[in-house]
Amino acid sequence: MSKKELIKKGSELDPTIHVGKEGLSEGIIEEVKAQVKRSKLVKVRVLPAADQDKDEVAEELAQRTGAKVVETRGFTVLLCEASLFDEKSR
Repeated sequence: MSKKELIKKGSELDPTIHVGKEGLSEGIIEEVKAQVKRSKLVKVRVLPAADQDKDEVAEELAQRTGAKVVETRGFTVLLCEASLFDEKSR
């Protein structure tokens, strides 16, 4: 899928994972892995109480879960399964 198509699908989703003041715990990492495997597209909300910037959270989530960052907007990060993301359309 193209990045544009993934963003369109992601705009219809509500965040299902919230990163708070505890940051990226192992529980959150495992939950992101499970949801990406199940749903292919996951929206993560980085709460203002989190000690990390949303871009840092996005990169760390992608690295630790094997997912791809589709977009970061506001306090949300859109992730998808790596096989779903078409690199040529970036």
